[in-house]
Amino acid sequence: MSSRGLRNLGRSGLRVSPLCLGAMNFGNKEFGCDEETSIGIINAYLDAGHNFIDTANVYSGTMSEVIVGKAVKGRRDSVVIATKAASPLGPGPFESGTSRKHVTKACEDSLRRLDTDYVDLYQMHRYDETTPLEETLSTLNDLVRQGKVRYIGVSNWPASQIAEAATVTAFKGWEPLVSLQPQYSILARDIEVEIVPVCQRFGLGIIPWSPLGGGMLTGKYKKGEEPDSGTRFSAPGPFQQVWRRRALSDRNHEIVTVVLEEAAKLDISPIALALAWNLDRPSVVAPIIGPKSVQQLEDNLASLQVTLPLGTVERIDAASKPRLAYPHDFLAMPRQMTATLQSQAGR
Repeated sequence: MSSRGLRNLGRSGLRVSPLCLGAMNFGNKEFGCDEETSIGIINAYLDAGHNFIDTANVYSGTMSEVIVGKAVKGRRDSVVIATKAASPLGPGPFESGTSRKHVTKACEDSLRRLDTDYVDLYQMHRYDETTPLEETLSTLNDLVRQGKVRYIGVSNWPASQIAEAATVTAFKGWEPLVSLQPQYSILARDIEVEIVPVCQRFGLGIIPWSPLGGGMLTGKYKKGEEPDSGTRFSAPGPFQQVWRRRALSDRNHEIVTVVLEEAAKLDISPIALALAWNLDRPSVVAPIIGPKSVQQLEDNLASLQVTLPLGTVERIDAASKPRLAYPHDFLAMPRQMTATLQSQAGR
């Protein structure tokens, strides 16, 4: 095991590895890897002493769950499997969302594909505005009571919805949320404004997805150049294209330049720097890595041996500081005024 040991997921007793193996690439024909390669990566991850795998029912047209199930066969009890529901599996009214009808069937289908009796962490992939929150939370509570799910969490939920869910479960005496899976990286720090404080208040552990900014923080995407074929940002589809436009911005290229410079100073890879930065953020439990080969897995795991100097963190933070919207920009003004006055008084 690495120098960074197991971590509790939020306020739960579930102890997970500090880097979670993401399974979105597994079985993905557009930008991922085939089944044999995927199983090899999972085995290498588990053999290295790690235990946390994250998938979803929509990944690779449901094939990701099947591959994960095959790979962990024979050592299921030592593995923490997380999966998700709520994203559309088809056009029908009961093929997405967080209604009792959909979530119940989605859980049963995931159990079948994973070839397991239970899911360790069951997450709602998106918030469903068309379903009462109490219906979703009571369904998840029932799944825990039935033994099909051990812990529950959410992904891509705003701060207000997380706070409401935490309040409802506490009031009803239902199973609490133990985790949030949001987008979070040096390039995407918006959650620091409201979502991280809410997670801290209610005890949710953060499992960041895309801690390498879709590969941007590796330095492989060059300004003014088209992404290479086979990479995530060259893949078709509305989600990938929207993400590409956001990720390949001038601002992000400027931040990546700083990351590459700081990594060179420390003689480490930009991958190790970006993951080490993420690992030490408040409430972060386990960034999700998405290797497409055993070599990429090893490059990711190398970050567990890295401790960033304070100066490096400060320079990275200054270059990537999230922009504040109202009212947060307004509320920050007194602190800025106080700092200015203190600086003037110290002259």
